[in-house]
Amino acid sequence: MRTPLYERHVALGGRMVDFAGWELPVQYPGGIVAEHMAVRQGVGLFDVSHMGELLVAGPEALPFLGRLLTNNLRRLSAGRAVYAPMCHENGGTVDDLIVYPYEGAYLLVVNAANTDKDFAHISALAAGFRVTVRNVSSAWGQLALQGPGAAALLAALPGGGAIAALPFFGCGLFPFLGITVFSSATGYTGGPGFEFYLPVGDAAGVWDILAEAGATPCGLGARDTLRLEGALPLYGHELADDISPLEAGLSRFVKFENDFLGRAALEKQAENGPPRRLVGLVMEGRAVPRAGYAVLFENRVCGTVTSGGVAPALGRNIALALVEAEGDGPYAVDIRGRAEATRLVPLPFYKG
Repeated sequence: MRTPLYERHVALGGRMVDFAGWELPVQYPGGIVAEHMAVRQGVGLFDVSHMGELLVAGPEALPFLGRLLTNNLRRLSAGRAVYAPMCHENGGTVDDLIVYPYEGAYLLVVNAANTDKDFAHISALAAGFRVTVRNVSSAWGQLALQGPGAAALLAALPGGGAIAALPFFGCGLFPFLGITVFSSATGYTGGPGFEFYLPVGDAAGVWDILAEAGATPCGLGARDTLRLEGALPLYGHELADDISPLEAGLSRFVKFENDFLGRAALEKQAENGPPRRLVGLVMEGRAVPRAGYAVLFENRVCGTVTSGGVAPALGRNIALALVEAEGDGPYAVDIRGRAEATRLVPLPFYKG
């Protein structure tokens, strides 16, 4: 599949790869590090049109979402987005998503690889509620403008001032560049940023204007290194069907006053303590940790690296790892048969 910006990526020399069935740029000719630092020091522009968009509407939409999601949804009434995990009955994670209030309904933005799975899960659970669930992904393009320079760039464009003034996790419909866009201020880079949800046919024109205004086009590679520095979870790595939000360090997004699917399992896990926990590791040497590498404690395997790599803004090699709940290290990572020393650090690695 191709996003509405495929031709732009090719024209810019993007190195195209398959990601969840989508042809997307992993990087442009300048390279991942340059794109990463553009976001940390200025402003970067991402095509995230591959993300899934599901629309939930109806008189029981809000109670339904309370059953579906683990977080408290009160802020939705104040024009704010809410991040929330979505769980199986056994406490494992179906997906993590952001829910937005949208024209009397609720827009759920889900991970691209999980769109069909999520739609099936949500539709099945909706059977007992007066709601409709629609997959509107094919009608929407999505752009992300990220970095400390994003607000100033937006403020200089027609209609951009109101978007630039959004508070963190604020959202709404705005006239922008002669069209109407749904915008938010969430981000997936560990720093400030804005998102634009807009009709597929308008995506390329808005991309062109933002790029001409000075935003650096960025690919999937920089998106991953940025979110790793920010210790933001990626489904299939820090979260999965067999990894609970509590194990992934997301207890602040699990509110037990809600009768959500999976509550009983997570209450038991919270009472007894999760069997695993997510930790941040900085490599002491130059070895680069990668997802799937074994984590060692006293020369025995105690966990697995969920995400790892170079942190360009920190000048170090870092990893997120899921390890046994007991113990505080010191941990090592098994890299090609060598136990490479690490230092346990608080998360996130980078604070923007």
